[in-house]
Amino acid sequence: MSVGPFTRPTLLSVSLLCKAFLNSPFCSVKVNGLPNLLHALDDQERASGRGVVTVCNHISTLDDPLTWGVLPTRLTLNHRTTRWALGASDVMFTNPVFSTFFRAGQVLETFRGQGIYQPAVDTAIEKLDQGGWVHLFGEGYISQASSFDKEHGATVLRRFKWGVGRILMETAVPPIVIPMWLTGFDQLMPEGRAFPWKYIPRLGVKLSVTFGKPLPPEDIQAALRAMGREELFGVSSPDRVREGVTREAIGMNLETEPRKRQIDHTRSMVTAVVQRAVEELGRRVSEDHLGKP
Repeated sequence: MSVGPFTRPTLLSVSLLCKAFLNSPFCSVKVNGLPNLLHALDDQERASGRGVVTVCNHISTLDDPLTWGVLPTRLTLNHRTTRWALGASDVMFTNPVFSTFFRAGQVLETFRGQGIYQPAVDTAIEKLDQGGWVHLFGEGYISQASSFDKEHGATVLRRFKWGVGRILMETAVPPIVIPMWLTGFDQLMPEGRAFPWKYIPRLGVKLSVTFGKPLPPEDIQAALRAMGREELFGVSSPDRVREGVTREAIGMNLETEPRKRQIDHTRSMVTAVVQRAVEELGRRVSEDHLGKP
């Protein structure tokens, strides 16, 4: 997917609107750990195809793009330092005007229920192979604090989608993975309000955006090593990896079923590593109350 003529003006105008809102008397925002992301975006290895992945909790319809209003304007002037995101077709691409707008805003149309082998996920991997930046909401949908799950007495996010694992496993060069945590956005745009209030932000809300330290590569490598990534894939070309994994995933060769299960398990392990990193950051920011500022 190439960058179109509307991309730069769309990204810049949206960024300026978000900055104006965040710096207005209507809300306050606290930013933590921003250098973690800036250093990743300035990493020289991006020119050699090392991408950047940010992953965070998803607590309101305004998380993206409002979150990115905390970034320096200079980043918005370059599509290379502006995130690509995955967006639901039935929410963001419902008519030609919305479709044009969100595509210009570097959003990849994703279809619910079509699994991890769909064009949007393929494109996200390609962007990372080009040294791009891809942002992921691991849960795949909005999940506010009232709907968080309990596991062994601890509050946890809903299980992240396996597309996270597929993206990290199939990039040519392991990307820099940065966990993020948002608070207050669920109070800005609470779920369940009646029309027209559900489309109007509440005022006087305290927001925070936290960028964690990059996930240690060995954490993900350990998950891959435990299942023998070389044995799983046995090829060096990312295109051949994707081709081989896709064939197994759709069951074209029944003899590969054990390998398919092994790949699925590895993918779930990689996804779980990322989810734990996001949750651990959330607990540091929000104590033991995930999502509650």
